[in-house]
Amino acid sequence: MLLPPKLTNNPKIFPNPLEINFDGIVAFGGDLSPQRLISAYSQGIFPWYNENEPILWWSPNPRFVILPQTLHISKKMKKIIKRNLFKITFNLKFPEVINNCKKISRKNQNGTWITNEMENAYNNLYKLGYAFSVEAWQNNNLAGGFYGIKLGNIFFGESMFSLIPNASKVAFLTFALDFFKNNGKLIDSQVYTTHMESLGGIHISLKDFLEIIKKESINFQNFENINKNK
Repeated sequence: MLLPPKLTNNPKIFPNPLEINFDGIVAFGGDLSPQRLISAYSQGIFPWYNENEPILWWSPNPRFVILPQTLHISKKMKKIIKRNLFKITFNLKFPEVINNCKKISRKNQNGTWITNEMENAYNNLYKLGYAFSVEAWQNNNLAGGFYGIKLGNIFFGESMFSLIPNASKVAFLTFALDFFKNNGKLIDSQVYTTHMESLGGIHISLKDFLEIIKKESINFQNFENINKNK
């Protein structure tokens, strides 16, 4: 039985997703150190696995993304945004956002892929300035939000939650409008969902995706001094 390659101790080295791709999986093993995570994202790869399983590293083909020209705000959402039902903040409560994403109950899903190890790893990236959250507030209570990794002009979306209907949608659309206004080039949604399709998600080839992030993301050489233990 053929298996994807196992990662080495060098956090920079990942297989080329265009050359090795087992239905989206490009490798397994390794760790969730800041160096390896940033190296992975800068090469179009992300971790996704269940607790008590080896870390799996993915790069789906095709890739589901939102581009400036595809972002869609429905008439209903425009009305909801105009009513100012939510106060939106950027990067204010990252630990709370990822913890809510971890705990939220989702239809047709048992448990969560955000393990304690994943939560700790992304909190570390937040402290180092690479992970980013958006929060929606109502009556001074956290009502929804999402988080991801921001490298250069690319945002790699990870997960979102809503405690009140439309909270995460308003948070996302507010962020997306600001992100694209300020030279953002692509929001990565990884794989198809009807939710992200309603906001403008489209499929593009993995080859095109990798070309865009190579041009607009951040080269891993800039991360030589990331503190492994921070």
